[in-house]
Amino acid sequence: MAATGSRRVGDDFSIDILSTVMTSSGSISKQIHYVNSLSSREMDSLTAACDTILPSIQLPGDPDHPLNVFYRTSASMSAIHESAGEFLSGRLQHTALWLLRVALWFLSTWYGTFFICGRASLSSHFPYFQKFSKVLPHKREEILLSLSFSSFYLYRMFFKALKYLAALLYFTQVDEKNGNPAWKALDYCGPDPDFIKLKEQEQEEEEGGEDDERRVGPLCKAVMHLDNHEDMVSNALHKAGFPISIGGGKTSRGRKTSSSLTISCDVVVVGSGSGGGVVAGALAKAGYSVLVLEKGNYYARRNLSLLEGQSMEKMYEGGGLLATDDLGVVVLSGSAVGGGSAVNWSASIRTPSHVANEWCEKQGLELFRSKMYKEALDVVCERMGVQSELGEEGFNNAVLRKGCLELGYPVNNIPRNSSVDHHCGWCCFGCKDGQKKGTNETWLVDLAKSGRGAILSGCKALKVLHEKKNGRTTRTATGVVFEHGGAGRRTRRRVRYVVDSKVTVVSCGALGTPTLLKRSGLKNPNIGKHLHLHPVVMAWGYFPTNNPSSPSWPNSEKKSYEGSIMTSMSTVVANFDSSGYGAVIQTPALHPGMFSVVTPWVSGRDFKDRMIRYPRTAHIFALARDQGTGEVNLPMSLKYSLDPKDEQNLNRGVEKMLRILVAAGAEEVGTHHCKGERLNVKTASSHEFERFVKKVSSRPLRDLSTPIYSAHQMGSCRMGVDEGRSVVKETGETWEVEGLFIADTSVFPTALGVNPMVTVQAIAYCTAQSVINVLLRKKLSK
Repeated sequence: MAATGSRRVGDDFSIDILSTVMTSSGSISKQIHYVNSLSSREMDSLTAACDTILPSIQLPGDPDHPLNVFYRTSASMSAIHESAGEFLSGRLQHTALWLLRVALWFLSTWYGTFFICGRASLSSHFPYFQKFSKVLPHKREEILLSLSFSSFYLYRMFFKALKYLAALLYFTQVDEKNGNPAWKALDYCGPDPDFIKLKEQEQEEEEGGEDDERRVGPLCKAVMHLDNHEDMVSNALHKAGFPISIGGGKTSRGRKTSSSLTISCDVVVVGSGSGGGVVAGALAKAGYSVLVLEKGNYYARRNLSLLEGQSMEKMYEGGGLLATDDLGVVVLSGSAVGGGSAVNWSASIRTPSHVANEWCEKQGLELFRSKMYKEALDVVCERMGVQSELGEEGFNNAVLRKGCLELGYPVNNIPRNSSVDHHCGWCCFGCKDGQKKGTNETWLVDLAKSGRGAILSGCKALKVLHEKKNGRTTRTATGVVFEHGGAGRRTRRRVRYVVDSKVTVVSCGALGTPTLLKRSGLKNPNIGKHLHLHPVVMAWGYFPTNNPSSPSWPNSEKKSYEGSIMTSMSTVVANFDSSGYGAVIQTPALHPGMFSVVTPWVSGRDFKDRMIRYPRTAHIFALARDQGTGEVNLPMSLKYSLDPKDEQNLNRGVEKMLRILVAAGAEEVGTHHCKGERLNVKTASSHEFERFVKKVSSRPLRDLSTPIYSAHQMGSCRMGVDEGRSVVKETGETWEVEGLFIADTSVFPTALGVNPMVTVQAIAYCTAQSVINVLLRKKLSK
């Protein structure tokens, strides 16, 4: 499921979902309205399904107690069915969306319900056949559970989509006070309390005339919004050293254009993440004029919300609802100024030596054992302030470390691009104090300070311009056409602009780059192929507060969402010393919405029982260096197949994770398989535990009730020495078009096996040096 731009509607909307967009100074610039266009039949089925997943359950005792309120509140009582209807009406775009709506319509009829649900939908009274919403609640639960592990994958897709959407919306929606009634029952505080205090303090300072970088952000002067009057933008770009031409006519290279604004520069960079940000900063520091186009917006530190739902909507590709065509893998990818580096979990691991050796020896890429690449690794790590010292460790990481030490498994500190005392569990929604050194706090700041660069946010690149010159057979990149406007309002006109550049760098990530290249007419058959996703599976352990079975437990009062997201890692199943293909074990960031998505569902009561244990449920995950590949197609379509060897490595990871959790003192452990199996460690014998581990670690991953996850996408425009098997050369320049470079994870020759931020920055730094050489040659040839 991929969230896209909303439907454009007038004033006759039925659902008002607010999506705030920040200006460069961080203020709210507009509100976007969405409309629910599902039919009454579809809404009838959707409401029944949401209330089956999250029903109203009456508990004895004080009706105003947070637990009672949580259990009593159904999905429809929170208007989740309306929000879900709005999502399905246009905000989501997926190849299977029409099937979901058809299924909802069929469930609104007695014959469709019987066809999908079978005999469980029949009534013992006339007329016997009934639509889904009329089926008794306990029977609806049986039906949804059977769909979740059906051998027919479309039924499994249907269940996953409904559960994902209903749960995520239920636990992330907020009221006018930015609260959610379920959070009290889950002992979840919402945004970081320290952050709220700082915002209140700085609001007072602002009213008093104070202004500082923390509030407006270090990029406030470099980020420009075309929402502003075109003359203002033109003047600002002109002052920054970018020649501007207004209206139609010809560019400085003689190309005709009908755009209202043509901007000339040395280099245009599409994307501002770990690839594009590094290239932009390095080139601007070298004295070249650099224009960065970013489709996301800029969120200054104190203008972050740190609310899960709002942050995912604004700062993640597809609002965090991007998935493969079969819903088998949910993809998390950053989409803001700073890209993934603005929302990642700080892990800053250098390219493993076995991977660099493989890329050099098997792929023939000498770059990865060159002095330049080693220097690039040093440069980017120094610029990000990467360090491995360990301060106070959060709950999940302490569980992983203790379990590994008890078992004698290897466990290492994870290098991070943040300070030792940065114990923030909300960095997946942006860094509130700038201590996490993403490109929005480093390389893009270099660009801003150089006086030679600018960032245009909220801009979508439509195509790369290229042409044949002087009778040559090869084509040369000449710039980019991009678009701004039309964000959900009829009164908003879409305006196209042209950037006229000497060199073009595409850094849209492994999902966006192949899409842009294909739209631009490039024909290399490798574009979009060889996609790797670093598939992730999880295991969980429940650690009651002050667990009597583990009196020495050092984090008995810690909550699962507090503390640094990643500080420990185990390579017990990584195979670094042999094939290089295995899985590393790390910890995730799970706030209530994503926690609910990964939590198995077997009934409404069981699901809520699991959710109230949220603050003391630790999750750890196995991340595979995958040999299986996928494909990115137009329109945005993701296909991915898990290789049997990857599945075997992930199952080995599941086995080790369960042992780690038990060794750390978990009272109960489990996985995310469709039947929600779990084991009470206190009452189970060692034989029962071994049998449980063997059972759940040998099951096909298709039996998971939740999708596999991916936070790293790579390889879809891979680097190589053979034009027939790759998209770019070692320099980062495409084989097909001169002057067109790619600098992002899409150029990885294979999956990396660890968090890719350092590797992509180092490659991008080397690519920047190649661009400098091209620009020097162009200058000398004049």
